[in-house]
Amino acid sequence: MKKSLFPAALFAFITAAFRASADSVYEGIAKPWQLGFQTPASPVMEKLFEMHNFLLVVITVITIFVLILLTYICIRFRRKANPVPSKTTHNTKIEIIWTVIPVLILVVIAIPSLRLHYYMQKVVDPELTLKVVGYQWYWHYEYPDQGGFGYDSYIKKTGLAPDEHRLLAVDNHVVVPVDTKVRVLLTGADVIHSWAMPAFGVKRDAVPGRLNETWFEATKLGRFYGQCSELCGVGHGFMPIVVDVVSKDDFKAWVKKKQDEAGIDPNAVAKAKAGAENATPVVKPVSAEKPANAAEGTPPSAKKEEAKPAPDAKAEIQGKEPVNSEVKSPASKAVAPKAEENQPDAAAGEKKRRICTAASCPLNYLDTLPFN
Repeated sequence: MKKSLFPAALFAFITAAFRASADSVYEGIAKPWQLGFQTPASPVMEKLFEMHNFLLVVITVITIFVLILLTYICIRFRRKANPVPSKTTHNTKIEIIWTVIPVLILVVIAIPSLRLHYYMQKVVDPELTLKVVGYQWYWHYEYPDQGGFGYDSYIKKTGLAPDEHRLLAVDNHVVVPVDTKVRVLLTGADVIHSWAMPAFGVKRDAVPGRLNETWFEATKLGRFYGQCSELCGVGHGFMPIVVDVVSKDDFKAWVKKKQDEAGIDPNAVAKAKAGAENATPVVKPVSAEKPANAAEGTPPSAKKEEAKPAPDAKAEIQGKEPVNSEVKSPASKAVAPKAEENQPDAAAGEKKRRICTAASCPLNYLDTLPFN
């Protein structure tokens, strides 16, 4: 009886294990005792992974060659085997060889490296734009193409779910659709931050007063983790990044939910987007514009004469103050500055550094960070 139950129990255990692995969300995160990069989840990271493997082969071959050469020299030219050392100081052939070969190696490395660098920098036909703003010490995200709704993302100290990781979990995740080119616009609000996502091959600085750009295309569904990679203060280690890659249908549903929360009309967003795509602005050259009273072919002297009023019309306008009369008095040439220029800009005075609200970021926010 016991022997008959064992195969059934083993089959049930294996089935449950496969079902759990199928239902679990793929995580782009470093594993304990992991060697090498995380599993690539974007075309950029795949090319970086290939470049890394290529360079690993090159440096391994160079290291083994140098090791063999040094070993041979130490054995062959030791004192006992070579009591009378050679006094040769120069060898033209050897010097040419050890100069040309390293140059060729560097060229072989430089060509694919420059191609990859250009591929990483060039954003081709983005389908989605994500704006990232770094603050001390949290992230702010906006979706300009979906009506401009945005939200803050803080580290979670307590209330972690079973599938969340300490020091990597946040309250609001970035959500992007799979197989979609996402353009990322980055800037900083206070100090320099760096938005890094290892599985996507993305690491770009968020600099105050500057707008940096990068891109990625997630090729796997799942949850991916990153962190701020630029020293930005005492809370630098507590600015994690979590990106959820979902299907395109799930992303549309998530966007609809966020638009409803922000009070954004999806139809208005679609109309504005369609109008921006169909708009064809025409810039009229300044040189093509001509005064209404200018006649073609009329010499400048004739135009000046036409502009003068007739003698009999002077009596009609005498006593009337001209609209655009020039000030002839020397004392009146110094025009008083406008009142608007002397008054400080109210909007500039109200523009202050972003501060947290009591609901999202208490004043003792540093006390809530998990420093221990």
